[in-house]
Amino acid sequence: MDAIFQLFWTGVIYVSASGIALLIALSIVLYIITSPYPVVEKYEEEEKYNDKKNKTTLKFPSIDDNESVSLSVVVPAYNEEERLPPMLDETIEFLENRLKEHPQYSYEVIVVSDGSRDKTVEVAESYSERYGSEKVRCLKLIKNRGKGGAVRLGVQSSRGALILFADADGASKFEDFTKLETAMKDVVKCDVIDESKKVSSSLAMVIGSRAHLEKESLATRSVFRNILMYGFHFLVWLFTVKGIKDTQCGFKLFTREAARTCFQSLHVNRWYIIFR
Repeated sequence: MDAIFQLFWTGVIYVSASGIALLIALSIVLYIITSPYPVVEKYEEEEKYNDKKNKTTLKFPSIDDNESVSLSVVVPAYNEEERLPPMLDETIEFLENRLKEHPQYSYEVIVVSDGSRDKTVEVAESYSERYGSEKVRCLKLIKNRGKGGAVRLGVQSSRGALILFADADGASKFEDFTKLETAMKDVVKCDVIDESKKVSSSLAMVIGSRAHLEKESLATRSVFRNILMYGFHFLVWLFTVKGIKDTQCGFKLFTREAARTCFQSLHVNRWYIIFR
């Protein structure tokens, strides 16, 4: 009996040691052959934008450059020729009113056309022609990357001390941007309008939420969609983070340093979840 017991534990130790050795070997191999940062596919044409007013083509800046405007608004868009104009009208009206109140303020809106097949690019560039490329630019992706890829490339081409991305469908009212600003001010402990350099170098992000509208949306969704929604929320809660009810709200605000840190590490193009 003692011999069987000893043989059993010898086998357990052998299997455990083999498993640990295999795990260590696999970790070493992965460390050698992989990179902590993804290789971002970017075509030469995607590094430039059209300045319609001056009829020229200029190069986008890099997220590694210093900030040169107060706010960048990145709008990923795929075949959004119909929903984009109302969203841009609302956004630009808000920002132009901000300029009247704070002449030192500056902004840019970057519409990222994610391989759109409709007139999304033409719509975006018409706003660029109207307001100037200092305020509105269109980043035309040669092929569809998915929302995550579009947001990343837009952010990496932005100039803002603060960088906001917002959905092209206008799901979030742009006037709610002031709520994000207030929350950001509480985090960075400075004036987000007048102290751009200090804001830019801080590490902070603020995430919008539509969780308070969930009861209203339940009434309009089918039972199947509600089941999928709750299932997705459970998986996010189980495998990622707890305490954030709406991870998919397309209304997120980053300081420039936070955006630089987060977006250079993203490996997924087709989907994105960014948490606080």
